Amino acid sequence: MTIQAVLFDFSGTLFRLEQDETWLTELTDHGGDPLDVEAQAELMRRMTAPVGQVVDLDEEHLHAWHNRDLDPVLHQKVYLEVLKQSGVAKVEQAKALYDRLCDPGQWTPYPDTEAVLKGAAGKGLKVGVLSNIAFDIRPAFNGRGLDAYVDEFVLSYEVGAIKPDPAIFRVALDRLGVPAAETLMVGDSEEADGGARALGCPFALVEPLPTTERPDGLLVALREHGVL
Repeated sequence: MTIQAVLFDFSGTLFRLEQDETWLTELTDHGGDPLDVEAQAELMRRMTAPVGQVVDLDEEHLHAWHNRDLDPVLHQKVYLEVLKQSGVAKVEQAKALYDRLCDPGQWTPYPDTEAVLKGAAGKGLKVGVLSNIAFDIRPAFNGRGLDAYVDEFVLSYEVGAIKPDPAIFRVALDRLGVPAAETLMVGDSEEADGGARALGCPFALVEPLPTTERPDGLLVALREHGVL
């Protein structure tokens, strides 16, 4: 069946939060010492992992973790706890870093993001961005003119459902007005994004590598499905 629409995940698929060394140089651990390189890398991994609990949490924070992409307040609460458990000692440091991580302007598009969005839209396909997230990512697209190629943004905290719940995929499909079998889902998580298969969507997996290491992953994924 011919693909008539493409749904893209955001983090690790179209954009990636690249580590900026200037964010981390001022961070200190509970002993007052700067975080070493290994600790910095692990911190960033924990803050951007699409699935899986990254630290041990008490009941209160565990609830926030499971619902973090449905409520911005819970998102901030649990990620400040993650930062604390990852060695960031000072609350003000954790809050400053958290704010940077949630700033759409700090996210970097993959080298082929524009080409893929523009190419799909240029062929008359419907294009959607479907993300488990608790902040508005539209500015990341607007600031680069990429919003012109996106028909719908379906964000978990706005629609009250998170991947792989079929409900969030149904919202996206309804908004695009294209049947599941004709809608390709592209994402970096087999567990979360691959949930689209339950509704009958074909699925393309991409690796959430640093942007310099994945120059054409999106183009390859779409070409393999005969989209571009």
